[in-house]
Amino acid sequence: MTDRDAIDHFLHGQIECWNASDKEGFFAHYRRIAPEGLDIEYVGRPRHDPWQVLEGMWAQQNARIRIEVASCIVNGNEAACHHRNVLRDGSGGIDTIETYRFDGGRLYVRYFVALP
Repeated sequence: MTDRDAIDHFLHGQIECWNASDKEGFFAHYRRIAPEGLDIEYVGRPRHDPWQVLEGMWAQQNARIRIEVASCIVNGNEAACHHRNVLRDGSGGIDTIETYRFDGGRLYVRYFVALP
């Protein structure tokens, strides 16, 4: 089980790196928290290789989107976060609810995306 400090460090650190366009730091947070593997699901979509999902997310969205944390709740080895994905040009954005489960060196992520 991952401790609360490690979970908080991951949740906030990955967002800080995303917003700073620090790709190396962003991926390092995922590698550190999930040394035994990563599972990412966009709810309602087919599953793909999680590292390719992160690469695609970065390539398609990082230059366009800044993340604002609306809420983040950690209970035990699970977390739920409400993020506002704000377009960097100020023209709008979308909300996501993201759930994280930290289990035996593995990280399971589910993204719920509110489509416009």
